[in-house]
Amino acid sequence: MSLEMIYGTPSLKTQMPRSVFCPGCHYGTIARILAEVMQELEFDGRAIGLAGVGCSFAGMPLNLDVDFTSCPHGRAPAMATAMKRIHPEAVVFTVQGDGDLGAIGLGCFMNALLRGEKLTTIFLNNANYGTTGGQMAPTTLPGMRTTTSPTGRDPQNSGFPLHAAELAAFMPSVAYAARVTVHTPANFQKAKKAVTAAFQKQIDGTGYGFVEFLSACPPNWGLTPTKCLTFISERMMAEYPLGVFKDVDHLDYSKVP
Repeated sequence: MSLEMIYGTPSLKTQMPRSVFCPGCHYGTIARILAEVMQELEFDGRAIGLAGVGCSFAGMPLNLDVDFTSCPHGRAPAMATAMKRIHPEAVVFTVQGDGDLGAIGLGCFMNALLRGEKLTTIFLNNANYGTTGGQMAPTTLPGMRTTTSPTGRDPQNSGFPLHAAELAAFMPSVAYAARVTVHTPANFQKAKKAVTAAFQKQIDGTGYGFVEFLSACPPNWGLTPTKCLTFISERMMAEYPLGVFKDVDHLDYSKVP
């Protein structure tokens, strides 16, 4: 009896001898989704990735066999804008953490949206600065302890969490905005559909595509990988609801304020 493979490693997933991500981190699973989507949409030969500073920079270029470039901290949308305008036929995407996009890079991100760039952004939200010591990030939950909020984030002193997917959906140039997770098999499939839709908006020339991933960070959360799944379900999703916040096939540029 012959065996037929029905599910295997995507061809765009590099054969790293070991994972560069911490045990229980979801970034490797997200990298697999990106590899599968690029392979299925058949634009891998035209893909250009821009990695933000942080855990996304450390791992994504090593896990995905497509053209990648590193960026100054927070500047991936600005560099992606240049890439897309020089190579309009390319499918240009950024992979950025919450500190990279939501703190030092918020200006670059917002200006890319205001300009109406036709890009795709994969936003990795693990509610802290994963690489540099687990400090409080723009996405840290109220009451959540980090190395710089040891008694828990207090909104009166530290402000409220950044809801990037809802913010992106509000912008007129955005064609697709969603928030997903990969902490269950069912959510993995939903996340893959969201990433496919976000890339398709760029391929079709519709507008900006944005997907936010809620992702585990066991070392900095101080939890086991298994308990991180519960934390996502009970704490992260309570603050950051999953779903598609915007999905349009046509943007109206004719309206003048």
